Amino acid sequence: MKWNSHSALAGQHAFLSASNYHWLNYDTAKLTERYLRQQAVQRGTDLHALACEHVRLGIKMGRTRNTFSMYVNDALGYRMKPEQVLYYSPNCFGTADAIGFDNGYLRIHDLKTGEGDTSMHQLEIYAALFCLEYGYKPEELSGIELRIYQNNEVRTETPTPDTIARIMDIIVRFDREIEKLKSDDDR
Repeated sequence: MKWNSHSALAGQHAFLSASNYHWLNYDTAKLTERYLRQQAVQRGTDLHALACEHVRLGIKMGRTRNTFSMYVNDALGYRMKPEQVLYYSPNCFGTADAIGFDNGYLRIHDLKTGEGDTSMHQLEIYAALFCLEYGYKPEELSGIELRIYQNNEVRTETPTPDTIARIMDIIVRFDREIEKLKSDDDR
């Protein structure tokens, strides 16, 4: 048999893929909902990449109350680094949308392109990862400001050093537990 070559599709998945066969049970409304949700996820990915490039290249946006513009302009105004990986171990790391550290003051901003509920816990974890990776105790910092940009609003939180220290302790403890589980698997 001479098989057709589809090399451009290698590693990709079709929307109606065999490995995600649940669509067999969809009606038109469910199909439409899933398709639009997937498009929204891709739009969010594209907007994050665009925001990163604007910040990296220093391209300001117009002064509007638009989520994207506020996020980009604030990241530029505070001289933040976009898309910075924060690493503790192979078991615990993440990428902050924008982060800055100046004179002992830590800022972490997150761009949310969806409309769903959000939590500052994600940003608190980034703060904990920053402290673990760079060897800071939260109480030694002059301050921490966390911001979520979503739905043309900015939510701000200033977590206590105790909150970040507690998360750091959990990360360290859970990382040890995972490593023990891994070593048990090796036996």
